[in-house]
Amino acid sequence: MTQVWRCTGLRWGDGMPVLGWEGGRRSDLRRGKRVAFAIVAGGVRTCVGARGHACPARTAVSGRSTGARCEECARLDRAHSVAADTVADDPRPYHVYLAWFGPGMVKVGITAVERGPARLLEQGAVSFSWLGRGPLMAARRAEELLRAALRVPDRIPYADKRAVRAALPPVEERTAELADVHARAVALDAWPESLERAPFRAVDHCGVFGLDGLARADGVVGELVAGGAVSGDLLAAAGPDLHLATGRGTVVLDTRLMTGWELTAATGRDETTVPIRELADPGVQDGLF
Repeated sequence: MTQVWRCTGLRWGDGMPVLGWEGGRRSDLRRGKRVAFAIVAGGVRTCVGARGHACPARTAVSGRSTGARCEECARLDRAHSVAADTVADDPRPYHVYLAWFGPGMVKVGITAVERGPARLLEQGAVSFSWLGRGPLMAARRAEELLRAALRVPDRIPYADKRAVRAALPPVEERTAELADVHARAVALDAWPESLERAPFRAVDHCGVFGLDGLARADGVVGELVAGGAVSGDLLAAAGPDLHLATGRGTVVLDTRLMTGWELTAATGRDETTVPIRELADPGVQDGLF
């Protein structure tokens, strides 16, 4: 009988990406490791539920969705999400951070102090620095201040992050750009009084992710499909993304696409038979604007 697995997502712990599976099993993803799985033929991707609870209807969801939740479970998840700005009474202290993903791509965000740098690893931040520390609402005000005064966004699309990973400038340039934004941010007059400013200390994840010398990707998995397979050697991992050397070239797999599917071991060593779309070239303009 074929053993079936259901992925619960990728997590970062102790600087190592780990895939979780229902039942508590874990798969450490060290560089060079073979990543190979097949999607059960005839299977349907179902909602992963919310807040630790299974979806009562086991609703079918799109293979292209990175959230893998039906509308009702997505609503429930957002209703208890600090990231979605729906929680205002969390008593825990929060860090405000600046994260660098590529030239001209610096974002501001917040994370609970108790989580340390986990949020930055999960987002694929190439480098970051803490900006401040204090109560949740003060951290939120600082986030809004940077967006309004310095035009620093709180989100950067994953497609943009992937497009530049293989052509990053030297660490000195990364640090200098981050330091410039940090200096302008902490000098703002409207800085929340209850938020303690943090000194600039850049932390670089290029080595942790394995991005040094990384070849440009040939494509990115657009979705998983029943009966399809993915197989390749792990070259790098950043955030939820795995860069794999496959029979179809270097392919990026967003592991969020794996949740909700029933998976089995792949039989073909170089078999990747899921839809692959071309990775956008950051140096090529694809429209007038």
